[in-house]
This record gives sequence, C-alpha cells and structure tokens, in this order.
Amino acid sequence: METLNRRKFIQNTGLLAAGSLLSPLAGYGFRRAKKRLAMVGTGGRGIGMWGTPVQEAYNDIIEFVGLCDINPGRVAYAKNQMKVSCPVFTDFDKMIKETKPDTLIVTTTDSTHHEYIIKGLEAGLTVISEKPMTTDEEKCQAIFDAEKRTGNKLIVTFNMRYTPYVQEIWELLRNGEIGDIKSVDLNWYLDTSHGASYFRRWHGEKEFGGTLLVHKATHHFDTLNYWMDSEPEEVFAYGSLDFYGQKNSPITSSNCRPCPHKSNCNFYWDITKDKGAMNLYVDHEKHDGYLRDGCVFRKEIDIYDTMAVQYRYANGVPVNYSLTAFSPYEGFRVAINGSKGRLDAWIKSSMPSGDVPDYQEITITNLFGNVNTIQVIPQSGGHGGSDPRLKDKIFRFPDSPDLYKQSAGSRDGAMSALIGIAARKSIESGKIVKIGDLTSLTPLAKKA
Repeated sequence: METLNRRKFIQNTGLLAAGSLLSPLAGYGFRRAKKRLAMVGTGGRGIGMWGTPVQEAYNDIIEFVGLCDINPGRVAYAKNQMKVSCPVFTDFDKMIKETKPDTLIVTTTDSTHHEYIIKGLEAGLTVISEKPMTTDEEKCQAIFDAEKRTGNKLIVTFNMRYTPYVQEIWELLRNGEIGDIKSVDLNWYLDTSHGASYFRRWHGEKEFGGTLLVHKATHHFDTLNYWMDSEPEEVFAYGSLDFYGQKNSPITSSNCRPCPHKSNCNFYWDITKDKGAMNLYVDHEKHDGYLRDGCVFRKEIDIYDTMAVQYRYANGVPVNYSLTAFSPYEGFRVAINGSKGRLDAWIKSSMPSGDVPDYQEITITNLFGNVNTIQVIPQSGGHGGSDPRLKDKIFRFPDSPDLYKQSAGSRDGAMSALIGIAARKSIESGKIVKIGDLTSLTPLAKKA
C-alpha cells in the first residue's frame, strides 16, 4: 500500500507539476489575460458543474462574460448563484455578438448541443460541451463538418476518464497485466433514487436526451473505448420500458405537487423541501412550463429502463453491456478477460448500510488462479475526484502533457454516443447496426 500510495500521489500531482513547468513566468509576477467564458444552458448541470465551481476555483484566469438560457428567470438566478457580474441573455446569437467570448460552454438539453457547438465553432471559439456530444448520427456529422469547415475544435467533457479508479484500470491494461484483451462484461446499476431522477426530468423523453443509452451510457461506452484503445464496429441491442412510465403503474400524474396519490407512491418527491430546486426550477416554470418534479409514471415517458447491448470493437473484442435504471443499489461491475488472466472491478456507490469504503479494489487473477488485489484510494472532489482534474486540464494547464490520454474531442464524443445511437436503432429495427454506416467516420482497430 505504501508503494501504491506513493505512485498514485505522483500520478495525481503530475498534472500540477507539468503545468508549473509550462508556466515558467508564473513566479515572476507574469499575468496572462483571462479567458472570456460564455455559457449556454443554466440548469443544474450548468450551474453546479461549470458555473459556480469554475468561477470559484479559476477566477484568477477566467471571467464569465455572458450567460444564456431560454428561461429568463433561470438565467437571472444563475447569475446571482454564481456571483458573477456578466449580462444574461435568452438570445444566444446576441450574447456571442455583444460579449465576444473566446470560450463557450454548452450545457443545454442534449438534443440541442449540436446547435450551439456549431455556432460556437463558426464564431471561432473554443467550445466545451457536456456529454453526450449529441443524440443522433446526423447531428454528429454536422459537428464534424463544422470542425472541418472552420478549423476549430471541440472539447467533450468525459470526466469519468479522470477518475483515479478508471485511470488505474487503464494503466493495468496498458501494462499488459492480463495480456491481450479478449472480451468484456460491464453491468451498470442505477438505484431507485438516481435512476428515478432521470424519469422525473426531460431525460425521460427520447426527443430531448436520446434515451439513457445516449445520455447516461455515453459515459460507460466512452470509458470502455478508453480502456480498449479501439473504436466500436457493430452493435445489437434489446431495450424495454419495464418499470417506469404510465403502462407500468396504476397511478400517474403530470408531476408530484398536484398528485392525488402522494400517500401511496414510493416515488413521490416533495420538491418544496428542496430549496435549490425550488429557486432554480419551480420559481421559473411559468416561463417555459418545465416541471422539475415530473411523475416517473407519466404518459410522456418513452425511453428504456432496461437495456442490454452487445457490440464489437474494430480490433475484434466483444462487449456485453447492460444498464438497469431501477436497481436496489447504485454502482457497476466490470470483468475484462485477457490472454493471461482477468481483471474484475466492482463499485457500489450507494449501499443499504450507508457505509463508504476507504478504498476501491481491482482484482487481477491469472489463468491459474493467482490473485493480486490493488486498492485505489478515492479522492475528494466531484464524481470521485475526477472533476477537479478535468477542469485543471481544460482551464489551468491546457498545454500540459496528456499522460493518460484523458482529453476527449469530437471523435471520442461521437464514438461513445454512436454506440448508444446504434443500440437505439437496433432496438427499433431488430437488426445489427454498423457504426461505419452512420457517419463519415471509419472505426479504427487502434485509436490514433
């Protein structure tokens, strides 16, 4: 453990060291011009991930010059919550013209990401997009075309790559601990708190989020792409709505507040007791009609809550993936089989006991039963310690070496989203879907 902890300390501080080496004038009072940030989309993700935390941690090198949202009340609230002095807009084009940012952060509903990404690229901006990059193949292609046309590039924020646990698995695979990778099984579980939250929100409708195979699983597919160092080639999937939605419950409502079934619904959520949700959403729902406490059994829900996907990488490695959105606990289990052995990892991020482990384990078992257990100590910071590392790379040390290949662009964003898009198309058609048939990209057996 002493050796491992020292090694992990070096890894996790390496970015800071690299950044210092790349900024030799910092110690001589040199001050570079602040990056001018604009953000479109000021919901919970925008404010909580890219708004307040970025303003607080990087205000010495960035300044927000504009905020935009289709909801005027929500964007005004965001300005106050973030403690910034910039103007607010409901007209995106007007914001870009008047504030002249150099960096744009896109945190709108998933189905509209492409609109703002493309406009940002055409305006000559550095564009940072939340995952998923977009929700269908036509929008993927439009983003590629915009990058080619403008010469500008997109950053897609896959924070899971920066999690120490995910990075440790990447290193073990790169070091050949299990030999050549032969197959993968990944099972992901969303509990009845986190899982249900997607069905309360706009994510429960396909037109906005592209289903959880795109919105949520893009994280999981990108992590597998990252570990495999290859790109997906073909996909087949099953999906169904077995638990949420109107057909699965005798009780239903538009949202929780007026519901007559509050006393006998396990999924009743009293939003009035959540001050943040009241201030951000309920106080401003009169502007756009968005109900944040939507019923998980409402008739509009048309996504899947039970998903099983089989796909194959261009290097021949097959993957069995499943996602369940109504599990009694939260977490994932992954098994990676290789020519020399097997890697197993299992994380329960919520347990009935409420206990939080002091470390997370990875087990390497060779073909003859010898076992080696690696313990990774979780780090502080959002999403398992990944958020500060991702933001440091984007804002503070953008030119630092990408030692673990964690930075992601439009190709990475597409290759994760396209697995989910292909899975959705496979469910609807009952056929195998070729990734190469969806856009101009040809899957690579080994990533460049």
